[in-house]
Amino acid sequence: MASLGANPRRTPQGLGPGAASSGFPSPAPVPGPREAEEEEVEEEEELAEIHLCVLWNSGYLGIAYYDTSDSTIHFMPDAPDHESLKLLQRVLDEINPQSVVTSAKQDENMTRFLGKLASQEHREPKRPEIIFLPSVDFGLEISKQRLLSGNYSFIPDSMTATEKILFLSSIIPFDCLLTVRALGGLLKFLGRRRIGVELEDYNVSVPILGFKKFMLTHLVNIDQDTYSVLQIFKSESHPSVYKVASGLKEGLSLFGILNRCRCKWGEKLLRLWFTRPTHDLGELNSRLDVIQFFLLPQNLDMAQMLHRLLGHIKNVPLILKRMKLSHTKVSDWQVLYKTVYSALGLRDACRSLPQSIQLFRDIAQEFSDDLHHIASLIGKVVDFEGSLAENRFTVLPNIDPEIDEKKRRLMGLPNFLTEVARKELENLDSRIPSCSVIYIPLIGFLLSIPRLPSMVEASDFEINGLDFMFLSEEKLHYRSARTKELDALLGDLHCEIRDQETLLMYQLQCQVLARAAVLTRVLDLASRLDVLLALASAARDYGYSRPRYSPRVLGVRIQNGRHPLMELCARTFVPNSTECGGDKGRVKVITGPNSSGKSIYLKQVAKAVNNATAQSLVLIDEFGKGTNTVDGLALLAAVLRYWLARGPTCPHIFVATNFLSLVQLQLLPQGPLVQYLTMETCEDGNDLVFFYQVCEGVAKASHASHTAAQAGLPDELVARGKEVSDLIRSGKPIKPVKDLLKKNQMENCQTLVDKFMKLDLEDPNLDLNVFMSQEVLPAATNIL
Repeated sequence: MASLGANPRRTPQGLGPGAASSGFPSPAPVPGPREAEEEEVEEEEELAEIHLCVLWNSGYLGIAYYDTSDSTIHFMPDAPDHESLKLLQRVLDEINPQSVVTSAKQDENMTRFLGKLASQEHREPKRPEIIFLPSVDFGLEISKQRLLSGNYSFIPDSMTATEKILFLSSIIPFDCLLTVRALGGLLKFLGRRRIGVELEDYNVSVPILGFKKFMLTHLVNIDQDTYSVLQIFKSESHPSVYKVASGLKEGLSLFGILNRCRCKWGEKLLRLWFTRPTHDLGELNSRLDVIQFFLLPQNLDMAQMLHRLLGHIKNVPLILKRMKLSHTKVSDWQVLYKTVYSALGLRDACRSLPQSIQLFRDIAQEFSDDLHHIASLIGKVVDFEGSLAENRFTVLPNIDPEIDEKKRRLMGLPNFLTEVARKELENLDSRIPSCSVIYIPLIGFLLSIPRLPSMVEASDFEINGLDFMFLSEEKLHYRSARTKELDALLGDLHCEIRDQETLLMYQLQCQVLARAAVLTRVLDLASRLDVLLALASAARDYGYSRPRYSPRVLGVRIQNGRHPLMELCARTFVPNSTECGGDKGRVKVITGPNSSGKSIYLKQVAKAVNNATAQSLVLIDEFGKGTNTVDGLALLAAVLRYWLARGPTCPHIFVATNFLSLVQLQLLPQGPLVQYLTMETCEDGNDLVFFYQVCEGVAKASHASHTAAQAGLPDELVARGKEVSDLIRSGKPIKPVKDLLKKNQMENCQTLVDKFMKLDLEDPNLDLNVFMSQEVLPAATNIL
């Protein structure tokens, strides 16, 4: 735009285009080949079918399936999964369902996954049928109703409706909302297809003989209570709630002290590893190899350099999604450019590292030259400085000669339009002091004239030879013969440039999307490297040692085990060792005074065993607390005897208790399976010294008085408590303390005397009978 005399005008900006997405059809199942041998067994297996129902929402999976071989519904509680749905793929690989049922309303990740699954014609034993049900069939309330109103043969008819609800609540995790919805959808599908009862009368329902929890074989099953008690995760209110969407932050937890990840996807993967711990020794040792490598002093610089590069690995899937929708921002191109170049840096660095380590080899091989191609294209095409200035996608010079020419003409317009305006002014009325020729995208070239005082009515705006367009900011805008000629000669340069650059952006997006697989793999491997570098950093700072796993050792041996959180909070921390395996000492009963370290010992053992063996681990701390002592003791003994009755198949059990009668009354059977441990202490005069060291043996007393004294209770209260405890233990009667009783009597007497002194005998409203009955007699009972 150019002007002559009057103030200049600015050129407004335009808008960009949009795009749409697509879906896929659901093909029918294709039966796979069958073997000819063992016809009877094969026929039975052919009759057995598995029908799976799955829901995916906000990074979590809800899975349930029906197995016709045992007429049982299996379910997996809500479990986190990656956007590539690796956990779902593992479930499918393990159970091989005949059909996969899901909601017709799904996001792009599930749609793409199911499309790929439906196209696997080579899948063994056969490709599953994909079945979509209306989303209303997966409603939470209607799903709960289906579950609670179902006709189950394992529930006695004598149960009331309330008892049935309580019974089902003890089996089905109704707090796992996705799982409940998946179960509801599965029941709807079974009723509609009438699986197994196709030829029966309509009043015969699909048999359901039970509900069972389903877990993948390679994962360790840890419930949410265990996560909370062991402080694997701990959410706290964030001080700046308005800055954080959830208003929560990670508190003092194992995840919190180990999370040193530089990218969000690394942090997400670390949380996934904690929520889905594996006992696959190959996978565990593969991770430990990387951590051990970076713990070597000579590799510290390399670890720090890789950590810096990982800080530039950003949310690639979001960028790819925006590209598909043509919603890409200028910042997206910048982020993608940095991410790709950082990935190339990771590749070059890993090529110099030992290729015997699987992760380094994967990064060196799978970060292909496609990354270099993407980075080169973006670097050569995108004008980052110009894009930021104009807040839209612009290209560098020498990419498209036609765009360059139009930009050159657009840049030369100010001087050219100044000359045109001068010629237009010569032909205008002499009363018009100045004019300017401006360019407005989508409208074209216009002649702008200041509004004269005589121009009051709309009829006053008419000027011979000019076409009036509009009035804006006391400026009259017209089309003249010259501006029409400019429109025909130059056209809408600004919009044409934008359209051509948008076309180039689309072509560049297609190039990037064609190589999306390598970008996804970059995110997977980079986040894995990020997690292992974070764990190596924590191991270096806290002095952690590498565990050794052996499939031949059935149990766990911990030497000088430490609680990772307690040692950060306590001024002194005493490490403890433990050994649990074979047929000896599978049940460990730990006794000792309060505050001696029993619970901490349990927690540090749990962190090691849950990640070291596939055998079950049971931790019992303060069992029976809050109930009758005899009842609590009886329940504890019954539970332990139940497990001990299994013999060598008894799980590893650690019990911390103050029920010394469990040992004194010999409530547990004698044998090698039971081992008694205690926390070492020493009495120094009237003081009790805690060594926080576990050793063989049984505590002789709870030392409650010492614990109470350390807690700050008054000495006379502690002494009285000890006296009462001794009386109870010896079976003698408990009598009130005479001195305390005498003191209370004196206080009550003084209170009664004060009431008499305040009595006004001349008061006509005084009723002595009421005074004696309500004031004196009740006080006298406390004195006598």
